[in-house]
Amino acid sequence: MAGVGGRMVADRVREVEISGIRKMFESAPSNSVNLGLGEPDFDPPEKVVEELCRAVRHGMNHYGPSAGLPALRDRIAEGYRDREPATGRENVIVTGSGSEGLMAAALALYNPGDEVLVPNPGFVLYAPHARLAGAVPVPYSLRAEDGFLPDPAELESLVTSRTRAIVVNSPSNPTGTVFPRSVVDRIVAIADRHELTIVSDEVYEEIVYERPATSFWGRSDRTVVVNSFSKMLATTGWRIGYLVAPRSLAVELNKIHYHIMACPPTPAQAAVLVGLDLPEATRAMVREFRQRRDLVVRLLERIEGISVVRPGGAFYVFPKFDWSTSSPDLAAELLSRGVITTPGEAFGSLGASHLRLSFATSRADLRKGIGTIAECARTLAASPAA
Repeated sequence: MAGVGGRMVADRVREVEISGIRKMFESAPSNSVNLGLGEPDFDPPEKVVEELCRAVRHGMNHYGPSAGLPALRDRIAEGYRDREPATGRENVIVTGSGSEGLMAAALALYNPGDEVLVPNPGFVLYAPHARLAGAVPVPYSLRAEDGFLPDPAELESLVTSRTRAIVVNSPSNPTGTVFPRSVVDRIVAIADRHELTIVSDEVYEEIVYERPATSFWGRSDRTVVVNSFSKMLATTGWRIGYLVAPRSLAVELNKIHYHIMACPPTPAQAAVLVGLDLPEATRAMVREFRQRRDLVVRLLERIEGISVVRPGGAFYVFPKFDWSTSSPDLAAELLSRGVITTPGEAFGSLGASHLRLSFATSRADLRKGIGTIAECARTLAASPAA
């Protein structure tokens, strides 16, 4: 069916595509070993599940305040007072996932024609969200040889009179890199010097192994933090997250948030509020992820043709391969052998010659999946084109 003038959809729809992550996930056989999974393979803490059920059974099934339940906003704010003592409820907006928070931030902050600095490689939503807002995503480099850390000199060189914001992500999806405090300070200095807003995606902040993640909150009065309960409480399917922003900006962000979804889900808010008082559940999950991280790095380092930067957080590793094949072709070959991975190019041009592997799966599956990668590596190394 043709639309008016042969056009059925808005031009902006043509600016974005379904992510490479989803394409791999949705085309995989049901019995595949899944090293592409971007979510914890744990259930939420039992008390959190019980509270969700209690909320549903006791009438918490109706609209709530647009910015979220006051008790949850207060509790979130309390967790940020060690970074900025003045943080209060008015700084917090509860959103329908971190992804919705990112979209709300893009629509509230970016004007058509603005430039937005985004990581390359980086999470698959940053650049599309900028385009959907009419802005221009400008990639900055994260390279394996630099530990996937941004180069402040490059960031400075990319700033123009049209630059509006810098998007940062630590711990990183897809690389697992955790920014040291010195890098955070230098990024903040650049943003302050050029009056740029920092959009800081901190959804993996609780999943760290050697050192705590340094938040951007409290370091600049032009920072918006995006966070989520999906990873820390293993509630990815509940779609519940939040924004922390300067109070005047939070009012504007809430307008956009309201027009996207009116209000976040009420029962899920009651449940995650209980979860915020169960830090040991998250710590236990992180201890297991640390063991899996060490196993994955050890196994990958044995494969000729692969190099690995040891991730400091999240549950991803982003190995680089030196065979003469593309990351989508390599991912497709592995999929044909029963292993789901994500091609590095799904995260930007500098993801070429990389795969993203998730270690949010069992140790048995990790061994099996990486064993298949090793077999594939031997085949590629023996190929005349390799």
